[in-house]
Amino acid sequence: RPRPPAPNHQSFQALDICDYEKSFVYKHGQPPRYQHCAAFGDPHIRTFRDDFHTCRVEGSWPLLDNDYLFVQATSSPVAKGSNATATRKLTIIFKNMKECIDQKVYQAELNNLPAAFEDGSVNGGDRPGGSSLAIRERSPGRHVEIRADYIGTTIAVRQAGPQLSFSIRAAEEVARAFTEEQDLQLCVGGCPRSQRISRSQACGGRLAAEAARALCKELLPVEDVYFQSCVFDVVTSGDANFTLAAHGALEDARVFLPNAEKLHIFQ
Repeated sequence: RPRPPAPNHQSFQALDICDYEKSFVYKHGQPPRYQHCAAFGDPHIRTFRDDFHTCRVEGSWPLLDNDYLFVQATSSPVAKGSNATATRKLTIIFKNMKECIDQKVYQAELNNLPAAFEDGSVNGGDRPGGSSLAIRERSPGRHVEIRADYIGTTIAVRQAGPQLSFSIRAAEEVARAFTEEQDLQLCVGGCPRSQRISRSQACGGRLAAEAARALCKELLPVEDVYFQSCVFDVVTSGDANFTLAAHGALEDARVFLPNAEKLHIFQ
């Protein structure tokens, strides 16, 4: 009788290494803790610590810069002469990791939300754990999801109106894997004080604000920071499509937040 093939221990081991949650449970006897960050609208930042800022941040700024991920948002003013900006381009780099993945770069620009990495691939490459990084289109041209199971991380990129939104659920250990030199990360520290804008500064008059509140209330019945951000964005830009940015960010938070009680932030 022919002998059954010997199990390939190397590939089993590699696949386990590339499943962060499974490896973490094996090592620590409990599931990992997760953190959530988002950037959306004119950009509003919800940090890993649940701080919430509305920011000027024109040009390119890092949302994340750690041992595993680099994420950069590039923003420009929503209207001529406006203090408020919106993200027009997102660059996400998944850094090369042992048995799991080749380095992969994802880039989205306004009206170009690809369902593939820059090299045309949809996973982490030919290594044994290559499938532990995968990209899929949730809604063509509107919503892409990238799962990086090898680092216990899921990312959502959306386009709503003339802006791009970014949301992430990351394992705590991954979110904290950075050095003192990597100190500028909007997801970690929020916006520098010099870049913060008060949401009460929206210019547009009382009528515009009332119309914006009515529009935002349809999608965001709870008057939390997502609702306030929606009103600010619609008044500042004059574009009703900005309601979808805040709504999408709230939907992502609903899925990504480890603690549902922290969904709504009131300021």
